[in-house]
Amino acid sequence: MADFLSGYSIQSWLESCPQGYLEDTDYGHGAGEKEPEEMLGNDTFREDAIRTTVQLVVGERAALAASSGLVNAAPDDSSKMFLATQTLDEARHVEIFTQRLLDLGVRKDDLDSTISRYANPNLVKFAEVLLEKVDKKDFIAGVVGQNIVLEGMAFSVFEMMHATNDGTNPKFAHTLSGTIADERRHVGFGENRIGSLIKEHPEKKAEIQKMQQDMTYHMLATFADSFKANSDVVEEAHSQSSPDAKAAVYHGVDLNKADASEMEAVLSDTVLGEFKTRLGRIGLEYLSPAA
Repeated sequence: MADFLSGYSIQSWLESCPQGYLEDTDYGHGAGEKEPEEMLGNDTFREDAIRTTVQLVVGERAALAASSGLVNAAPDDSSKMFLATQTLDEARHVEIFTQRLLDLGVRKDDLDSTISRYANPNLVKFAEVLLEKVDKKDFIAGVVGQNIVLEGMAFSVFEMMHATNDGTNPKFAHTLSGTIADERRHVGFGENRIGSLIKEHPEKKAEIQKMQQDMTYHMLATFADSFKANSDVVEEAHSQSSPDAKAAVYHGVDLNKADASEMEAVLSDTVLGEFKTRLGRIGLEYLSPAA
């Protein structure tokens, strides 16, 4: 099993992450890169960016609490080593997205109140379902909730946001590139490690699938709230975009032309499709959330 997880060692992490795609970055982006003046000077766009970034901070705080809490629950040293690196990844994510709030003009003294004001209640509930398993030292459920469900959601969200920002906000797009690389590694660990443990503990399946069902409910509710809140922003952004603007294509949808409901649909469909595939690989059945 140590050979199986050798790709998730601390040495591998050092070579690929701090000495690899993050080398010479400043809070995840190129030194000197800044948020676009067109956004900072538009109150509607700036507030939307703050609201969106707050959700990223909330999600990454949950990921940090989960990965750190799972270290001592891990049944083997290789898993402990990987989760130690993931803990630092998640701490970095909290830091870079908190720094983005400062870059967007939020004062340090106002960080906590801003996060409290904009944090989506359904995203908070999503995190609570996961952290309940972590608090109980339930390693199998915790890794499924963290590395398959939460990280799988984050991976797709970050990819969509990268597609949206790639042509308009290089600073944020570069920040997202590093987090996408991190999430890809985290999801890979979840799939590779948990499948064998679920085979050893089939009695855990029903409980874990119920956790996934509950987390998925709150995730979809978060998406619905978020896209409803920024529907006017999407319309304004489309009205101000240049006819010659580069297409921002995500799973076949040009996000520069799609309305908020279309964007919500493609994100939800993408995340749920990935959930079904990844859960199937580790021997679990996807459960649709209760209506």
